[in-house]
Amino acid sequence: MTYSSPTSDIQFVLDHITGFGQVSATERYEEATRDTVVAVLTEAGRLCDEKIAPVNRASDLSPAILENGVVRASPGFHEAYSAWAEGGWIALSAPQDYGGMGLPIALTTALNDTMSGACLSLQLAPLLSQGQIEALEHHASDAIKDLYLPKLISGEWNGTMNLTEPQAGSDVGALRSKAEPLDDGTYAISGQKIYISWGDCDITDNTVHLVLARLPDAPKGTRGVSLFIVPKRLPNDQGEAGDPNNLRVVSLEHKMGLHGSPTAVMEYSGAKGWMVGEPGGGMKAMFTMMNNARLGVATQGVGIAEAATQAAQRYAMDRTQGTPLRQSIGTIADHADVRRMLMTMRADTFAARALALDCAVSIDMATATGDAEWNARAGVLTPIAKSFCTDVGIAVASEAVQVHGGMGFVEETGVAQ
Repeated sequence: MTYSSPTSDIQFVLDHITGFGQVSATERYEEATRDTVVAVLTEAGRLCDEKIAPVNRASDLSPAILENGVVRASPGFHEAYSAWAEGGWIALSAPQDYGGMGLPIALTTALNDTMSGACLSLQLAPLLSQGQIEALEHHASDAIKDLYLPKLISGEWNGTMNLTEPQAGSDVGALRSKAEPLDDGTYAISGQKIYISWGDCDITDNTVHLVLARLPDAPKGTRGVSLFIVPKRLPNDQGEAGDPNNLRVVSLEHKMGLHGSPTAVMEYSGAKGWMVGEPGGGMKAMFTMMNNARLGVATQGVGIAEAATQAAQRYAMDRTQGTPLRQSIGTIADHADVRRMLMTMRADTFAARALALDCAVSIDMATATGDAEWNARAGVLTPIAKSFCTDVGIAVASEAVQVHGGMGFVEETGVAQ
């Protein structure tokens, strides 16, 4: 399957629907000129087309595997991820004090859209790092920021979030993971976490976990939950990944999709961690990362819808079947109901993209102006964007299977992915 980054569509939405110009008109984001936006979208789109999209099919056919305690990524992922990280795209909206560019979240949202369409399994890795960067920026101590943010922003290390446990799904307050204070001011983290996306990999030097756990005698429910940063490998005196921490990947989930994204069961056995934020403030700190991820997941829905629409359009224009009267040749794109499906897919994808980018613009305006109304608008749009855009992703992908007819059920076409 060939993928072409929807650069012109994204640019149109930013220019004519979301009012991105008001973001670049603020003092905070004055460097986000139209020329800068065009350059960012063009270069990132080219990278997605040439480096990211080609590894997508292989990731579905050759999933990540757990081998001798280490997760081995799908073929081509190391090179593709390195190209993305070295291009500075993880750093796009990250704080400048730690090596980021400080550009608007709307641009990162646009890139998440583009990369998701190219290879969603791989895109999850930088997406989670983006959320962890924001959580640490707002809640971590200066010492933690100085040590971890440059590595996460450069893409040398990747970040995860650890909430769910076997007995604690949406009811996070039921979690049982423990954090025992140690004499040196650190904590021994013990417990099991499940559904940890990119919980381990061999495409970065270190994997950094944000883990929710309970201090001794902590109150029940979410008020007793604190947040800890727990690296796979402990930083040495030079700030590089050193000795292994007391944690391991128990297993990887065998999923219906996203085969290239390793979803881990993690076990912590007295792993050394550092508190992020205040005791009992774990949910507040983690929600910063979760809200970032909610918008990111919205763009994943858009990316999947875009990829599905492109695949359906190509197939419909190529598949000769049911030649219209008085024509010597015709494709199924000439069929009225197929045209209806294609136009609906296109319209729904466009609407979802506009909603996600509008949400991002609201976040940027709230950040740049401190205006309570912008902040409230962002708060309302974030869950709506996640819900609507992911629904669109599912619906449009389903329509793509229908456009392909019987071939939509054949793995060889790639549309089932």
